[in-house]
Amino acid sequence: MGQQLRVLVAEDEPIVGFDLCDTVAEAGYMVEGPFDEISSAMLSFQKCKPDIAILDVQLGDGIVYPLAEQMMAENVPVIFHSGRLSPDEVTLRFPRAQALSKPCPPAEMIDSIQRAAAKA
Repeated sequence: MGQQLRVLVAEDEPIVGFDLCDTVAEAGYMVEGPFDEISSAMLSFQKCKPDIAILDVQLGDGIVYPLAEQMMAENVPVIFHSGRLSPDEVTLRFPRAQALSKPCPPAEMIDSIQRAAAKA
């Protein structure tokens, strides 16, 4: 088997963030996060580029779109995970990204990660 994929998780709701990280880790991925602010997620991204990113649209210090744009410019697949915007609204702005609504069943999240990994 190849190297374990690194998944960055940015989520400002602590319970959701830790639950998401547990789901990702239990599926066999290496997890970075959860980061509750764009600044900390950006710092992690700059230190070690992840293979995939799961981003809540609204973090503690603002909207995550600039970070998502930078990640996608560096070919990191992004999965948006939002309770505020519908997947259709996110897809209009970022057609190459996946978008999931909160709450998202773990199996659906893992399926999205696997689709992103196939493109990575």
